[in-house]
Amino acid sequence: MRLRILCMLSVAVVLVGQSVQAQAPRRARALPEEGERAIAVLHGIGKSGVTGYVIFQQVGNRIRVTGKIQGLAPGKHGFHIHQFGDLTDVAKGESAGGHWNPESMPHGAPDTKERHVGDLGNVEANAEKTATIDQYDRMLKFRGHDSIIGRSVVVHEKPDTFVQPTGAAGGRVAFGVIGWAKIEK
Repeated sequence: MRLRILCMLSVAVVLVGQSVQAQAPRRARALPEEGERAIAVLHGIGKSGVTGYVIFQQVGNRIRVTGKIQGLAPGKHGFHIHQFGDLTDVAKGESAGGHWNPESMPHGAPDTKERHVGDLGNVEANAEKTATIDQYDRMLKFRGHDSIIGRSVVVHEKPDTFVQPTGAAGGRVAFGVIGWAKIEK
């Protein structure tokens, strides 16, 4: 009889423990995980024909930004993270909003102390109309109120000249939503 009561109590403890654990809110990881990745697949805006991808990967306390963009006119093109992951305006790309600027900073180059979080500078397309990206950024984050997840990457028709308020980079030629990607091992 005693054994039976002990077994029943053990089962009850396990069930209560599972119930409490299931109801406990899950905490988001505060620190980034080395190798975490996100990706934006770029789609042309209007009749630009620009396509490509941008990968963001956690490397130490920075984010490595790599990718390839095809169909650009040769030369430099503004390259930014914008507020929204809304790609519904396929004619002009304005549904993506403005540059991602959660700290209300002035526009600036990626290496300046004060800049929009989304200011990534320029990409440069070669004679074959292809831009290859490989840079590191100290301000981009995957978590917290200034996370880039769910926002968009936008490529512009002209170079970012870093003038206020947004660099005078002209119209938008491609955009893509930033979403989680599988961690490569």
